[in-house]
Amino acid sequence: MSDVRVTVQRDSEREERVVTTGTTAADLFQGERSIVAARVAGELKDLAYEVADGDAVEPVEITSEDGLNILRHSTAHVMAQAVQELFPEARLGIGPPIKDGFYYDFDVETPFHPDDLKRIEKKMQEIQKRGQKFARRAVSDDAAREELADEPYKLELIGLKGSAADAAEGASAEVGAGELTIYDNLDAKTGELCWKDLCRGPHLPSTRAIPAFKLMRSAAAYWRGSEKNPQLQRIYGTAWPTKDELKAYLEFLAEAEKRDHRKLGAELDLFSIPEDIGSGLAVFHPKGGIIRRVMEDYSRRRHEESGYEFVYTPHATKGKLFEKSGHLDWYADGMYPPMQLDEGTDYYLKPMNCPMHNLIFDARGRSYRELPLRLFEFGTVYRYEKSGVVHGLTRARGFTQDDAHIYCTKEQMADELDSTLTFVLDLLRDYGLNDFYLELSTKDPEKFVGEDDAWEEATETLRKVAEKQGLPLVPDPGGAAFYGPKISVQTKDAIGRTWQMSTIQLDFNLPERFDLEYTSADGTKQRPVMIHRALFGSIERFFAVLLEHYAGAFPAWLAPVQATGIPIGDAHVPYLEDFAAEARKKGLRIEVDSSSDRMQKKIRNAQKSKVPFMIIAGDEDVANGAVSFRYRDGTQKNGIPRDEAIAEIVDVVERRVQV
Repeated sequence: MSDVRVTVQRDSEREERVVTTGTTAADLFQGERSIVAARVAGELKDLAYEVADGDAVEPVEITSEDGLNILRHSTAHVMAQAVQELFPEARLGIGPPIKDGFYYDFDVETPFHPDDLKRIEKKMQEIQKRGQKFARRAVSDDAAREELADEPYKLELIGLKGSAADAAEGASAEVGAGELTIYDNLDAKTGELCWKDLCRGPHLPSTRAIPAFKLMRSAAAYWRGSEKNPQLQRIYGTAWPTKDELKAYLEFLAEAEKRDHRKLGAELDLFSIPEDIGSGLAVFHPKGGIIRRVMEDYSRRRHEESGYEFVYTPHATKGKLFEKSGHLDWYADGMYPPMQLDEGTDYYLKPMNCPMHNLIFDARGRSYRELPLRLFEFGTVYRYEKSGVVHGLTRARGFTQDDAHIYCTKEQMADELDSTLTFVLDLLRDYGLNDFYLELSTKDPEKFVGEDDAWEEATETLRKVAEKQGLPLVPDPGGAAFYGPKISVQTKDAIGRTWQMSTIQLDFNLPERFDLEYTSADGTKQRPVMIHRALFGSIERFFAVLLEHYAGAFPAWLAPVQATGIPIGDAHVPYLEDFAAEARKKGLRIEVDSSSDRMQKKIRNAQKSKVPFMIIAGDEDVANGAVSFRYRDGTQKNGIPRDEAIAEIVDVVERRVQV
C-alpha cells in the first residue's frame, strides 16, 4: 500500500488527509450517515469510489439538491426492480429523478391499477429492508447490448449515446456521452445479483439507505414523448430523507389538492372549460367574470396613473407579420395552423402582441419628446400547447395577456426598467402576493438573434436594475427569449409554491427588424429600445394563482359577492333588501338569501361560497336599525348600526385587506 493525499472540502473549509491506497469516499466520511455521495473534480461519485492522489473530495448530503436526486433515482431503481419481480413481462423505459420525486416508464400489456401500486410499494419495502448494495460496473456498448438484449428501450438508448438528453426527457440519467455503466443490485449477504439497470448513477450505498418513500399514481406516457411511439405506463413516486418530511409533503399535496383552481372553479361556479369549445379554452361564469373584471379594472387604473396608453389589436394577422418578427422561425410549432384566405394568403391566430404594437409605433413619425411611449393591451392570444401540458387556466391555449411594450431611448433605458420593475412588484403586492425573488434569464447560445455586444449590454443593465430591488437574484442561464434577456418575478403563494409572475424583457432586436425610428433632439433618426412587459403573464393564469393562493376565499375587494344578507325569518327579508340597496349605492356587491332554507343552512351556504361578510338581521336588529356581522372565520359582532356596517365593508374593500 502507498500513501494517497486528498483534500476534504466542506464549504470554505479544507482538510488535507493522507490515506492508503483503496480508501473510498465512504471511508473518508465514516459514521456520517447523512452523506450519500461525493463530488470529485465537479463529478458526482458513489461512496464506493476509491480516491486517487490529489483528489479534492466534497461530501454530498442527502438533503442537498444532488443528494435528493440520488435518493430519488435510487428509489426509482427499487421501484423498477419491484415491478419486474411482480410483472416479469414488463420492459423498462426511463426512470429519472424529478422535482419532489421520481418516475419510471414500463411497457406492460395492461395499465397499472391502484391495487397494483399497493403491491409494488409493498415489494419495494421488502427490497429496501434487504439492504441490497448498489454496485457500479462499466461496460462496453456491445457488452451492454448483450446484457440488455431483452430490453428494447434500453437498446435504443444505447444507440443514442451522446444525444440521449435531446432525444428523451430523463434519458441523460441513463446514457451520457462517455462510457456506459450498469448498476447491479447485489444481495447484502451473498453478493448475488438481484437486478440490474443501465444507469449513469451515482446511487445510494444500499437500498437500506432509502429512508421514506411512497408511490403516488400511474399515467400513460409515450416513449420519448412522441405520439408516434408506443404508449408506456408511468408510475410516479416520491422519496424524502425522513418520514416526517414525507408526511409533511403528503400533507402539502393534500392542501394543494384542496386549492386546485380547477376544483374550486367548479365548486364556486367561476369558470369552466367545455369540451364543446376545446381543451385549454375557458369560459368565465358570472361570478368568475366579476373577479376578472375587478382584477382588470384595478390594473387598468394603475396603468393609466403610471402613464400607459391603451391600445387594441386584432386576434388574427397575415403570416408575413410573424415572418418579419422572427416568430415563425422560432415558435411556429407553438402556433395554431394557418388559415388560407384571400387567394392563398396565410393568416394566423396571434400568439403574441408585440409585432402589432410595433406597427402602432411605426404608424407615424415619432419624436424623442414622445418617449418613453408605453403601450398597453389586454390582448387575447392563442398558442397550440400539446394536450399533455394543458392544465386548467395555468397552461391554456387561449388566454389574455396584460401586455405592455415600452419604447424609449437608450439613455432612458435603465430608469425605465427600474420604474417598470418597481411598478410590477407594487401592483403584485396590491393583489396580496408579497414573497418574491427575481430570476435573470440570459442568452441561449443556440437560439438568439442580434449581436453579442447588444446582449451583454442588455443583460448587464437588467442585472443592475434587479439588484436595486434588494431581492434575491437567481441566474437562469440560457433561459432568455430569442430576442433579448429578461427578468422574471417569482412569487411564493400561501402554501409555499413558487409561481412565475411578471416578466420584463429588454429587446434591441425587434426594433431593428421592424426598422423602428424616432427623431432625436438633433434631428437625426435613432433606433428605440423596446421593453416587453407582462404583469400577470396572463389574466387566466393569474386568476388561477390567486384562486389557489386564497383557496377561493378572496379578499373582499376581489370577492364576487362581498356580503350575503341572511334573515333570521322571512319577515326580515325586506329589511335586508333595503340594507342591500343602500350598500349597492356605495358600490358593494351584496345579495340577500331569501330562499326557504333555514338560517343555519343559509350560513353554511355562504361559508361554502366563501363570502367575506354575512349580514344577519332579526327582530332586535330591525327595531334598532342595526345588523349583526358574521365574518368568514366564524366570529360575530352584533348590533352594528346600518351605516357603520356599510362603512366597515367599504373600508375593508378600499384597503384591499383580507378578513
